[in-house]
Amino acid sequence: MQIRYIFHSGFLVETAQSYYLFDYYRGALPALDAAKPIVALVSHNHADHYNPAVFSALRAMGMQDVRAVLAKDILKRRYPPDTEVLRACANEEYVLPFGAVLETLRSTDCGVAYLLTTDEGVLFHAGDLNDWTWAGEEESKNRQMRGSYRHEIDKLKNRPVDAAFLPLDPRQEAHYADGLLYFLSKVDTKAVYPMHYWEQPQVIERFLYDYPQYREIVKDTERMK
Repeated sequence: MQIRYIFHSGFLVETAQSYYLFDYYRGALPALDAAKPIVALVSHNHADHYNPAVFSALRAMGMQDVRAVLAKDILKRRYPPDTEVLRACANEEYVLPFGAVLETLRSTDCGVAYLLTTDEGVLFHAGDLNDWTWAGEEESKNRQMRGSYRHEIDKLKNRPVDAAFLPLDPRQEAHYADGLLYFLSKVDTKAVYPMHYWEQPQVIERFLYDYPQYREIVKDTERMK
């Protein structure tokens, strides 16, 4: 299984049999094997996670089998034409090509998060599922956010994950790592790839400086381009 970072929250995962493209909205796509199917998964409708133009771009690259998994909150008028679309709801399970199994969690913002089990490994893409705790917010709202996030992540206990793509958002200031730290404390994960850091990759080094015990698990996403 090969993983490539595209931009923001966008990742391309290649297995021997297929591609999985998560939350693409811009950035250069690598050369692809047109004989392999590609599934584009979108966690929610925000413009920094969904760009319908990706489907025409994939076809222009010669991709013959292009499929879409779109979160329920994406309007049908924004569906790509002539493309098979699976409409993903929270807390559901779906079967994708070659027997891959897709499970969904409810986001703490919009849409869903994805747990994808392939014959080469298990992937978790959080989308905007995160502990969105903010300095200056009412403490009652922050408590509710923490509780909602932890409720979803606790569903992954006893579910080993090979690669997890998780927000590490510097806009949260002192709370920038709250969600990632809770995930690491609860989920058996081989590798974590920070995302959603708004072109401020220095936040990854900040995390590794603050929490050096995770240097073997948390990767420098920028080196995967």
